[in-house]
Amino acid sequence: MAERMIVRLGDPILRETSKRVQSITPQVEKILDDMVQTIYAAKGRAGLSAIQIGIPKRLVVMDCGSGLIELINPVLMEKSGEQVGQEACLSIPGVFGIVRRANYVKVQTLNRQGETKTIEAEDFLARCIQHEMDHLEGILFIDHTEELYSAKTGKKLNRKDLHRIQDKNRKKWWK
Repeated sequence: MAERMIVRLGDPILRETSKRVQSITPQVEKILDDMVQTIYAAKGRAGLSAIQIGIPKRLVVMDCGSGLIELINPVLMEKSGEQVGQEACLSIPGVFGIVRRANYVKVQTLNRQGETKTIEAEDFLARCIQHEMDHLEGILFIDHTEELYSAKTGKKLNRKDLHRIQDKNRKKWWK
């Protein structure tokens, strides 16, 4: 296992749609293992999609407090209810927003053995699943919120602040 670098806002790959995993190969298992290592190295974080480490595959790892969950080619089957809560993202450090999500989701996914599994989730786990599945479609939490805040100061940010963060990240990558 190896910790991977997390892609930041400003890298165009974050806006790509991830491709289905055709078969669960040792390479796919290695990616999942690396994602697990990466998420646990980023203490206090709930989830990570493969696109966030620069791999446009439909893979997600999460630990929202009740143990590790891996999703391979997840498909949202049902959603209901509503919750409003704070979200942040490893790809957009230092920023959070208030996001409206479904309170319940039902997801069909594969496990590492290629077996189809169904996961039903509520509350925070449902929020995590929706956040990570959005990444698979090139959608970020900032696309769902009207207001963004600095994690450091709690002060409201405007879209210009977000563009400055994005531009700063781009300059780092292209040097």
